[in-house]
Amino acid sequence: MTLQRTPLYDFHVAHGGRMVDFAGWEMPVQYKSILEEHKTVRRAAGLFDVSHMGEFDVSGADAFAFLQRLLTNDLSKMTPGRIVYSPMCYPSGGVVDDLLVYKRGDGDYLLCVNAGNIAKDLDWIGEQLVALRKPDGARYDVTVSNRSADYALLAIQGPRALEIVQSLAPAAGLGEIKYYHFKDGIEVAGVRCLVSRTGYTGEDGFELYHAPADARALADALFAAGAPLGMELAGLGARDSLRLEAGFPLYGHEITADISPLTAGLDWTVKLKKEGGFVGSEPLAAEMESRASTAPQAQAALRKVVFFKTGDRRIVRAGAQVLNGAGEQIGEVLSGTLSPVLNEAIGSAIVPAAAAPHPLLTDIRGTKIALQLVKPPFVQLKK
Repeated sequence: MTLQRTPLYDFHVAHGGRMVDFAGWEMPVQYKSILEEHKTVRRAAGLFDVSHMGEFDVSGADAFAFLQRLLTNDLSKMTPGRIVYSPMCYPSGGVVDDLLVYKRGDGDYLLCVNAGNIAKDLDWIGEQLVALRKPDGARYDVTVSNRSADYALLAIQGPRALEIVQSLAPAAGLGEIKYYHFKDGIEVAGVRCLVSRTGYTGEDGFELYHAPADARALADALFAAGAPLGMELAGLGARDSLRLEAGFPLYGHEITADISPLTAGLDWTVKLKKEGGFVGSEPLAAEMESRASTAPQAQAALRKVVFFKTGDRRIVRAGAQVLNGAGEQIGEVLSGTLSPVLNEAIGSAIVPAAAAPHPLLTDIRGTKIALQLVKPPFVQLKK
């Protein structure tokens, strides 16, 4: 299979990026050291190429009503310039994908979806456009367009991100953009951008949507402005360790077609009282009711995603068994890495909910290691 490349492939190679296959894209996993890139983002700033992410336009008279039925979160309080994070579920309550919703205006939304799910999401949304009906039985008046080829996306994350981007757009008032808000049409180093105060690291920062043809000029300008302030290029390796340290889920790990947003602990994104319900609302309501039930059968069916640290530097890899005190396998590790800040292994796992309060172990090459459960984030977040 031929790997896809972002407009910044040559930029990455020129800067020593180690290119790997990620979800069908040839992307830099690191430039010098994942550990150092991670620490640099926490200390100063890192520049990430996330142009592999997908973008869809959702527009039309019924765009809001359709998205309310499609997504688990509530968009009713969105105003132009607001961003909402939401899972998108199957009728089973499992997750199709998690995404960001940008409201540009009434009947005009932009969705940002995971790179590996672009084709699947587009098919799923198209199927729901056919399957779902308004209360009067009519179809939703909505147009969905795949705009992924029209956007490149750079993320600047870290405590000096504002200083760096602002130096290239001094009159834009970037400091006034609140977390999970955006402004469109801002020129950064002469490149027209949609500037979004979002990220996937737990740090303050921005994500800059722009035309692919402008990607190299913008990356060069950001790198030149950021390097004197300690900014470095950062690859997908650091992006993953930063998001896990922040306790953010990754599709395919903490949320999947088999792991619901409630099981993953994303209760705040599931609005069961939303008028008209949404795709997957019934099984998710049943899962919520089971939590409150004292019936042994209901409790036995519940699972829970937990986060842990070990006090040991040996990484507990995804797929490792989770054992109970008797040495029986009761769960599986979903994500694992070494926290560069804590200097110990951290991760997530799925286990029976009833087992979470009891001792949990894993086995690394014959050594039993206790999993110490932690309520994320693992580190103090700036955002």
